[in-house]
Amino acid sequence: MTRNTAREIAVHLAYELSFTDRTPEELTKERLSKESFETLAAEDELYAEAPGPAQSEYIRGVVAGVAEHAPELDGYIAQYAKGWKFERIPLVAGAIMRVAMYEVLYRGDIPNSVAINEAVEIAKKYETPETVKFINGILGSFVRGEVGTEA
Repeated sequence: MTRNTAREIAVHLAYELSFTDRTPEELTKERLSKESFETLAAEDELYAEAPGPAQSEYIRGVVAGVAEHAPELDGYIAQYAKGWKFERIPLVAGAIMRVAMYEVLYRGDIPNSVAINEAVEIAKKYETPETVKFINGILGSFVRGEVGTEA
């Protein structure tokens, strides 16, 4: 499994956190199991290969980090979502941006440009072109405003 696939699975789980009462640990334990991947593989090719130890660690870390820092990340989304009320932002788009922002702020091993580019590529699979542009704009403004570097 590639890091790109692991990142997309992390987005799926970050999205699921939006409407579950399970902890990130409970959710990742269940969703990263071999049995879960075998069940989901029939529905989505993303789940064709279970993550190895490194990918599992990455997914668990990102999902836990997004959950832990959700208020902070949502604050950044609201701050940079000019002209949009936070409640109007689709849950999938929010999950994509939370994962990318978490990587920018807390994962020094991932370049900002990679976090943003991957977020945009994932968004293209799930969102409208308008929402993809919106995500790209917010993430670019966020990196320039908070990190002080180009995306």
